[in-house]
Amino acid sequence: MIPCKLIVSLALSLCLLAPSIQAANFRYCDKKADSGHVTVNGVEITPDPITRGKPATFTIKATADKAFTGGKLVIDVSYFIFHVYSETKNLCDETSCPVSTGEFVVSHSQILPGVTPPGSYTIQMKMYDAKNKELTCISFQFTIGFGSSVADS
Repeated sequence: MIPCKLIVSLALSLCLLAPSIQAANFRYCDKKADSGHVTVNGVEITPDPITRGKPATFTIKATADKAFTGGKLVIDVSYFIFHVYSETKNLCDETSCPVSTGEFVVSHSQILPGVTPPGSYTIQMKMYDAKNKELTCISFQFTIGFGSSVADS
């Protein structure tokens, strides 16, 4: 038989080696969450906290009440109250298109520069269809840890 102490030690080691996945709290940008055709079911950030100079993935699980063929994501990032970054991505680069009615996942990965200051950030993400109609808008926070330095990247 394997000693119980060994099993517990092995389980703890595996937990420490696995990347941390954080389900982020999000909020809709507008009180009228049903204004678009996409309902967000959850946001996951891997790893959490994010390490400068290493890949970070933001996964948004959502439900479409109407099918759409494509569109764009507009991503704005703020550090405390300061707007620090914007980008527009082709939606079909972040999910499979066309998007059918029902559940789908948007996944965006990025390596943050090693000079990125540690702390709390806010992302606002707007999703538009191919006709530039807003499908949804959410915001959520993430943290960049102190563990990485410029020399690491």
